[in-house]
Order: sequence, then structure tokens, then C-alpha cells
Amino acid sequence: MKQHVAVLVDGDNISGKHAAQILSIAAERGDTSICRVYTDAQRPSDWHGAIGYRMFHAGTGKNAADILLALDAMELAIVKNVSCFVIASSDGDFTHLAARLREYGAMVIGVGEAKATRAFRGCCNEFMELGISKPMHLVPKRSEAIAMLDQKIREMISVHSKKGAGMRMAELASKMGSEHGVKIGTYPEKNWRSYLLARPSLYDVGPRGPEAMVRFRQEGFAEAA
Repeated sequence: MKQHVAVLVDGDNISGKHAAQILSIAAERGDTSICRVYTDAQRPSDWHGAIGYRMFHAGTGKNAADILLALDAMELAIVKNVSCFVIASSDGDFTHLAARLREYGAMVIGVGEAKATRAFRGCCNEFMELGISKPMHLVPKRSEAIAMLDQKIREMISVHSKKGAGMRMAELASKMGSEHGVKIGTYPEKNWRSYLLARPSLYDVGPRGPEAMVRFRQEGFAEAA
């Protein structure tokens, strides 16, 4: 049985001319019975003629489409147990939504234009750039060395991991500060959870909580070597 896929489109950010490609990407993942576009339905838009989509009028307020899309996504994940989401937008504001959906165990496929932020791309399991046929996995290029901080994180997890289960994130944060003087607040992500989630090719991050675990992905470090 195919998994249910929820296709949620930020119609204020993505043009309706991409409607068919977005549906094609989603259809590869499963049953796209939930296919919605959020926008100001009173304005002229390519989405009015898009086949296969249900339009949700988000109103005219600032970020209205973003807010309604995010609310529906969380409801679908928690109440309907949807396990795969295609989020179509180039807006970095959806970074937190992608991260939260993944914490609930859902797969998130980001779809957007070249201008999509690295943070949003990094919080998705995969990111498909419109106009490009293959997924853009955020794995560092072989010619790029792994950042020194990531090497230190890997070593720290290796030392403290038990039976491959990884290390408590709180303990990692504490030891990286005391042993290496790392102040995560000076990095763009501002906190450890955001930093690790932005690098899905390198780390597996567990659900939120005081016992949240993190382990490094051996294949991610190997591919970037």
C-alpha cells in the first residue's frame, strides 16, 4: 500500500506554472490525495487553473499563507498521521516547520526555486529544485573538506556513544563548550539542535526532550572525505 503524501504549496511564493512538476515529484513518493495550495484566492493567479489542487484562501494579511500552511501541516502530522510531506516554497520561514515535521517522524521533501535558503534545504530530507529533475541532497562536495567543528563533533560523539546509540545532545553541547570553547550562539543557527538538523547528511537527531540523542552518519562523513 502506498503511503499518503500531503502536498502543501505556498502559492504566494511559488508560481502555478510549476503545478505539474510539483505533482510529479509528489507522485513518486506515494498517494497524493492531499494536495493544497495556500494563497489569496481573490487575486489573479496561475493557481486558479491548476489541475489537481484544492485552493485554500489564506486572506490578505502578511504571512497569512505561511501560517495557514504550517497549521494544516502540523494537524495532518499529529491527527491524520501523514508520514510524508511535500512542502513547496522557497521561503526560509518554513525551516522550522520542516524540522518539526521530521521530529514527528515524517519525511519532508522540499520543493522550490534556486533562491531557496540553505537552512530550509538542510532541514528537509531531500530538496528538489524546480526545473531540475534530480534531488539535491545536502551532502558536502567531495572537494570540500568537512568543517573543523563537524570533525570535533564526530570525535566527541564517537567517544561518548554507547553501542552506536549516539550521545545526549545536552551533553554534547556542554562538552563542546568546556573542551573546545565552542559557543554555538555565534553560529548562524544559534543553537545546537538547529545546527545539527541543518546537516542531515552528517547527523541523525532524535525527538526533542532532555534525553534527545544525536549520532553521526558514517556515510555522510565518508562521502565528503
